[in-house]
Amino acid sequence: MHAQTQQPPGSDEQLSPKADHGEDSYRGHARLKDKVAIVTGADSGIGRAVAIAFAREGAHVVVSYLNEQRDAEETRRWVEDADRRCLLIPGDIGDAAHCRAIVERTVQEFGRVDILVNNAAFQMTYDSLDEISDEEWQHTFNTNIHAQFYLAKAALKHMPRGSSILNTSSIQADKPSPGLLAYAVTKGAIANFTAGMGQLLAERGIRVNAVAPGPIWTPLIPSTMPKEKVEHFGENTPLKRAGQPKEVAPVFVFLASEEASYVTGAVYPVTGGTPML
Repeated sequence: MHAQTQQPPGSDEQLSPKADHGEDSYRGHARLKDKVAIVTGADSGIGRAVAIAFAREGAHVVVSYLNEQRDAEETRRWVEDADRRCLLIPGDIGDAAHCRAIVERTVQEFGRVDILVNNAAFQMTYDSLDEISDEEWQHTFNTNIHAQFYLAKAALKHMPRGSSILNTSSIQADKPSPGLLAYAVTKGAIANFTAGMGQLLAERGIRVNAVAPGPIWTPLIPSTMPKEKVEHFGENTPLKRAGQPKEVAPVFVFLASEEASYVTGAVYPVTGGTPML
C-alpha cells in the first residue's frame, strides 16, 4: 500500500491503490432474489462490496451512510446497474432516532426488511489511554455497537421468518491491537452480541451471524491510522497482504442466504490466515 492519510471518515475516491469491491468480478446466482436489505456503511469498503453482491444476487438495497454523498452515489450506481432499487439514507447511526428512521423509511419504500447488515464502524489510533477523550470513547461505542442494538430492535418488527441479521465484528475481537483499544472492545462486544442474539431470535426464525474481517483495504485505514502503518497494512498476515472488500462480501451473501439455514450465532473469520479462537 502507499503511505497516505485522509480526513475521517475517508473517501473511496482518494484511495491509492483503489479498493476492489467486486465491480468487475462478482457474479450473482439469485440467492437473494427480491429480498430487501439494509446495509450500514455501504458508501464504500466492505459495505459497498456487500451492496454490490446483494444486488447481483437479486436484493434491493438501502444504503445507510454518514455524509459521504459521492461515495454513496457510486454505490447506488452499481446497485441500479444490477436492475435493483436503491435507497440512500444519510445520517449518524449513533443516534437511536435516526436508526429507527432508517427502518421506517425502508418499510415505507419496500414494505419489510429481510436482511439487516450492521457494518458501519468508527476507529482511531492512539498510543496512550490518556489520548482517548471521553467523547470519542462514547462515539465509538455509539457507532459500532449501540447502533446495532437500535437497528436490530427497530427492524425486528418488520422481519419475517427466514430473515437474517449480519454484524461486522473483526479480528480485533480476538487479537486486540493496543492502539485500537476502543474499536477492539466494541468488536468483542459485537461477537458476544451476535452469539446471544442468535439464540434469542432462533424461535422467531431469524438468524444472526457475524463476519470478522482482518486487514481489509478501505477508506477507514488511511483516515484513522498513521501513514507509516498504512504503507505496510496487512503484511503481518500469513497471506502477507491486505484483503480487498470483494473478498469479504461473499461470506455475507452465504450467511444471508438459505444456504446458511442452519447457521446462527456464529462468527466467520476473513483474516488472511490469522487464526481466531
